[in-house]
Amino acid sequence: MNLKSFVLTVACVVIANSAFAQANILNAKSPEEIGVKTDAQILMDNDKPLEYGYVDDRDILYATMIWEKVVLDERINFPMYYPIDTNNIGKDRRSLFDVLMRSVKNGDIENIYDDSYFTTKRTLKDIEASMVLVDTTELGIEQFNAGETISPEYISKREISAADVKEYHIKGMYYFDKRLGELKYRLLGIAPVVPDVNFIDEDEPDLVPLFWVFFPDARDVLHHAKAFNGKNSAIPISFDHLLNSRRFNGYIFREKNVQGNRAITEYITDNALMQLLESDRIKERIRDFEQDMWTY
Repeated sequence: MNLKSFVLTVACVVIANSAFAQANILNAKSPEEIGVKTDAQILMDNDKPLEYGYVDDRDILYATMIWEKVVLDERINFPMYYPIDTNNIGKDRRSLFDVLMRSVKNGDIENIYDDSYFTTKRTLKDIEASMVLVDTTELGIEQFNAGETISPEYISKREISAADVKEYHIKGMYYFDKRLGELKYRLLGIAPVVPDVNFIDEDEPDLVPLFWVFFPDARDVLHHAKAFNGKNSAIPISFDHLLNSRRFNGYIFREKNVQGNRAITEYITDNALMQLLESDRIKERIRDFEQDMWTY
């Protein structure tokens, strides 16, 4: 390695550290100064998500659409789940669900959808009805039957929070770029999956996608939100980087097919092991396409 390459490498590392580390934490003279970047740091920041390259339709030799389930009980997926309690933690750390919900509420993510085909738009008012359960206790019912005004303490309110998110559904496309000669993946949509709020306290409530987000619309928001890096907390990674680099474990539960894109559970029922093996079979078949292209 020559001197020029060495200097360039060191410069890139320094810039990366200054961009991702918690700003000014070692130089702050009061807690209020933590996280406040200097003018030099602001000038060095190129704080935008890496743009996708243009892919001409004529360059796509092979493509298939898949839907995956990212279960948050798995340790590798913890950066998407935690923190669930934000009362005793800094403002720079939020779960993926909190990032998405905050962005939907303040308008940074303008469009949310009812399904993974992005045909029917939903509004914040639509999903609020799916997130809040208001019920009356037995004492409140007795007051109501007696013709009295129900006391506020007898009205219970249960709201979906980050702790209730069980998994994420993601939609993406594997495609073989004949110009580059390689199999690539592009993430297209993501949805938080939560229990049905009407049955949330049951042992095994039904899980439903709360809303779908078209991933390219949310990239800028997810780029500015950082996930915890357990190997080096000085360099957190953005949720955009985490998802695009596939630093999670997902199971294919649906593939685009002639039977109306039916899910694996629709043709393999009551057998979790066989469903998992079918998911692995689909994944291996997709990956083998690239290898088969170079087999003579």
